[in-house]
Amino acid sequence: MIEIHQLVKRYGDKTAVDGLDFTVEPGVVTGFLGPNGAGKSTTMRMIVGLDAPTSGSVTVNGRRYAQHTAPLQEVGALLEAKSIHPGRSAFNHLNTLALTHGIPRRRVDEVIELAGLTKVARKRAGAFSLGMGQRLGIAAALLGDPQTVMLDEPVNGLDPEGVLWIRNLLTGLAEEGRTVFVSSHLMSEMALTATKLIVVGRGKLLADTTVARLIEDAGGHSVLVRTGDATRLRELLLGPDVEITGAAGSEELHVTGLTARQIGETAFDHGIPVYELTPQAVSLEEAFMAMTGESVEYHGGTTVGPVSATTVTGSAA
Repeated sequence: MIEIHQLVKRYGDKTAVDGLDFTVEPGVVTGFLGPNGAGKSTTMRMIVGLDAPTSGSVTVNGRRYAQHTAPLQEVGALLEAKSIHPGRSAFNHLNTLALTHGIPRRRVDEVIELAGLTKVARKRAGAFSLGMGQRLGIAAALLGDPQTVMLDEPVNGLDPEGVLWIRNLLTGLAEEGRTVFVSSHLMSEMALTATKLIVVGRGKLLADTTVARLIEDAGGHSVLVRTGDATRLRELLLGPDVEITGAAGSEELHVTGLTARQIGETAFDHGIPVYELTPQAVSLEEAFMAMTGESVEYHGGTTVGPVSATTVTGSAA
């Protein structure tokens, strides 16, 4: 379990993390979301003691990271995939970590196989692609068989097979009762992998919720209706908890607050022809964008054409 209480980190007059307070519990995959510059990486660095908080506290399994006698066996972290000596082979990199942490050699072989690195285990890590570097970083994070796993953008550079591997790995670790904390900009992957979400913007906590609840709060589910008498059907469906949108004179309505079954039954009872009833849901990406729109620090320009100083208002760090 990761527990963060009123965590603050300042760099001069810049506040990177501003009073964060949340808990990452075992048994589920928790996604850590936020725009570039939101403070995600800084928070993760403080969890493993790479940065010291300005104020507040962060503990893993009841202790600060530095207080654990065998930290690699408590917390497995991937924060930067390429933080590997380029002259070492994948095996030597992992074996060095194992030797300095009292981890048996057989565990090195296990994580090499788990990460799909068997064929390249004796090759220099400096020649690895981004995807292979990610696999090696994840293997290192899992080396101590930790109860807490924290990964920053783990699918970056992976091919579709690798993305599926990560998805299954994370859900499998959570099913074993481990604490799994993952940051990502890929909303589609978070929707498939995570159950709980921590959303931050400009260093502040925006949401501590579930994927389902975030989507529901952003608009939840609606039904696309195509009908031969949209005006009459609208009048019949309107109620205190029902919202209906659609252009005047159009056959298309978007109905929120009723199921497709309820809409179909109402239309049938009043002899109104219906050509389409399609349940629709707000995507996690749409819900995330709606929540973080005012917290985005770096905006891209909307002009289509060559990139220039006049067409770009910011750049992502």
